[in-house]
Amino acid sequence: MKTKILGRTGLNVPIVGLGTAFIGIPTPEQAAREYKGASQMIHELGVKTVVAALNAGCTLIDTAVIYGRTQSEKMIGEALQLCPKLAKQCIVTTKVGKCLDLSTFNYNADFITRSVEESLARLKLKRIEIVYVHDAMGASMQDLFGKGKIVDSLRILQKRGLVRFIGTASNDPEVNADLIETGEFDVAVVCEAWSLLNQLAYKRILPAAERHNVGLVIAAPLERGLLATGPVHNMIYDDRNFSQTCLEHVVKIKKLCEKHGISMAAAALQWCTRHPQVASTIPGARLPEEAVSNIKAGEMEIPESFWDDLKPLIRNFEKGNGR
Repeated sequence: MKTKILGRTGLNVPIVGLGTAFIGIPTPEQAAREYKGASQMIHELGVKTVVAALNAGCTLIDTAVIYGRTQSEKMIGEALQLCPKLAKQCIVTTKVGKCLDLSTFNYNADFITRSVEESLARLKLKRIEIVYVHDAMGASMQDLFGKGKIVDSLRILQKRGLVRFIGTASNDPEVNADLIETGEFDVAVVCEAWSLLNQLAYKRILPAAERHNVGLVIAAPLERGLLATGPVHNMIYDDRNFSQTCLEHVVKIKKLCEKHGISMAAAALQWCTRHPQVASTIPGARLPEEAVSNIKAGEMEIPESFWDDLKPLIRNFEKGNGR
């Protein structure tokens, strides 16, 4: 698979990695309920999914403390133990700050230090390559950058050799933009701002990332699966309400992909990383076959003629008004 340098970190990452927010969840309907009650993740299925990704050549795995209320990290840790040779080639990243009740945050030193140490234990690692500040919506700059707060704590963990780089990961593009603009973060996981259906990142995120050489990793690049399969009748797309206009537009993209003999997932994932500042995508996978399919999509050769034909179909649909 093609790789790129992740901004100023210098890390060489694949253009497609593995997102694990919904790992080990059997059905899309269950995935839509994952953050509204008890976790729907099945441990054995999640482990199989990570192992399948590793065997398919995955070298970037992204997780978070809250994914499955720590279950995702445990699954990844077990899978890495089962595949020690492949594990040595894999970069694992996680996120801290958001509490397990999913509605509160804790940016104080003791909590952050303990959180990272517990993540290391679950992942069975001696060091985490990237730790992200997770969903800092509502946090003040003092909450983030004050003495004894999250960034200060992560810097201390860097000096201890437990964390290599720090980043921001937020579902709110404006919060991500605010934090990237500080120049304090090495990397950012960008959600809700960069896909074939959403180019909000052009406004603030990309200019700030270019200015500070912040490496960008794109979450939800397949728009909850719509850009992997095209519209599916009665499908529930978590956190999306696609308009009929948007769905019809996706059909046009799908037909163009079919004309060129290219999978739509390959087009959607690889388009994201054509921008120089975007190094990787982390599409979520519930099942082993999804993880493998995403990795293969990243490996597909796509001629420049396809990108020329696709350009007129790249369109921004605002969330809540089309998406």
